[in-house]
Amino acid sequence: MLTDEVKIKVFAGRGGDGVVAFNKTKMSLGPTGGTGGKGGNVYFQGVSNLSALNKYKNKPKHYAGNGKNGQTDNSDGRTGEDIILTVPIGSVLHNLTTGEDINVKTVGEPILVATGGFGGRGNFCFRSPVNTSPEEREEGRPGQEFEFMLELRLIADIGLVGLPNIGKSSLLNELTKADVKVANYEFTTLEPNLGALEGIIIADIPGLIEGASQGKGLGIKFLKHIKRTTALAHCISLESENPKRDYDIIRKELGDFDPELLQKKEIILLTKSDLMAKNEIDAKIKEVVKINPAVEVISIHDWDSLQNIRKVFLELAKPL
Repeated sequence: MLTDEVKIKVFAGRGGDGVVAFNKTKMSLGPTGGTGGKGGNVYFQGVSNLSALNKYKNKPKHYAGNGKNGQTDNSDGRTGEDIILTVPIGSVLHNLTTGEDINVKTVGEPILVATGGFGGRGNFCFRSPVNTSPEEREEGRPGQEFEFMLELRLIADIGLVGLPNIGKSSLLNELTKADVKVANYEFTTLEPNLGALEGIIIADIPGLIEGASQGKGLGIKFLKHIKRTTALAHCISLESENPKRDYDIIRKELGDFDPELLQKKEIILLTKSDLMAKNEIDAKIKEVVKINPAVEVISIHDWDSLQNIRKVFLELAKPL
């Protein structure tokens, strides 16, 4: 099961302590206590793996390395090891300690979220003409520590939305070879699935039902993922006795969750055309174009319709 929300704590490393030391060699007398090393930093880094949050479910605390103490020969201690925590692109890092939100939009770019503490100065740093044998030193400073809520919000060019069991997963498989599980019952898709089509990303959003925005069915768990899509392909089965009602149900849930979702570019896909006679399909098209003139008919068993939808999706994914 895809983990799309998890809470963790991160701890940057503590700085190493400064030390008190003296050179006892004749003609080289003096303080030689080195400064402690800086503590390690904590970074987040975006990856394309959607399941990257799963590993945090049973590991809520993450520590960077502490800086090492200063050396007696005036050498500084080693810097603590940084840690890099990977999260899926599209994640939002909610810093619950500061209230700051960080969006992870690209793969591979490290994002500094917690800085390690500075090392304490050794007694060499306190020498002066009037204090040739200082006994002073400093302890290392603690690193920053924060609590984060990591929330995955999918980034996709096109989101496939609609009621359960209308062929979204099958269509994704045919267009992108995504190898998504399909079956003839509601809620086969329990988590969003992604596929790539000639450089654009298509997301199969689990089926919504009436009341989803209030938590019914799979509820708001996946409505939030639709916010990051560029456009929507609203799938309606031609087997439906009332396509307009099906469309209105989903549009209402989208609008109740976030009215901005209703402003996205959208087409209507009438699916499962292989199961219907031509006169029945024509009647459904006439009904649906009154809702939205951008209507396409599709069957995963019709090669020509699949080729047409590929072209339609590539055009739909272009930014406004």
